Amino acid sequence: MIVFGTHSQEGIKTDADGLVGNKCNQNLWVYTADCMAIFFADKRTRNVAALHCGRKGLEKKIIKNLVKILDNLGTSRDDLLVAIGPSISKEHYLVDKMTLKEFYRKAENKKKTVNSTKTQQDLCFNDSNHFKEQKLFQLDLKRSAYRQLLNENIPYTNIDISNLCTYKLKNEFNSWRRSKTISRQWNFICS
Repeated sequence: MIVFGTHSQEGIKTDADGLVGNKCNQNLWVYTADCMAIFFADKRTRNVAALHCGRKGLEKKIIKNLVKILDNLGTSRDDLLVAIGPSISKEHYLVDKMTLKEFYRKAENKKKTVNSTKTQQDLCFNDSNHFKEQKLFQLDLKRSAYRQLLNENIPYTNIDISNLCTYKLKNEFNSWRRSKTISRQWNFICS
């Protein structure tokens, strides 16, 4: 669910995966562990938004839904700047074959089989012998988010992607997949 910033009252946690700024000098905060914080800023209208986005958010097309809201606020895709924050890297986000197939079916609206060589390159996972033996595959959330942004006609030059991995950098970030911690990173953007 995506809500406007004013619907999130001070001191009360709002159960949503996205916030859209609807007044000046508004701070929008999301907290993440291994999921991505994705920030949107319109350099012309100064509209801002923040998403908590992981596998389920990508499957539910949360990026597309947010861009529609920004469209209704007068945002032009050419003026939209997007930043994808630190999150789990594909090397550390291992899923089974069914989860992978279902993700790409929903996230990219394509029915694909994991067995073809072309599909393996297209799905952004490494099919090394180590993972094959474990029947696990790498899922690249950042790349999928990037593709969804491009599908929304956001220029690639307006998208910045952090290469920091929350799983790997244990002294800098909390990671649910690494340690099952309930601790999170706070991420924010201000209009």
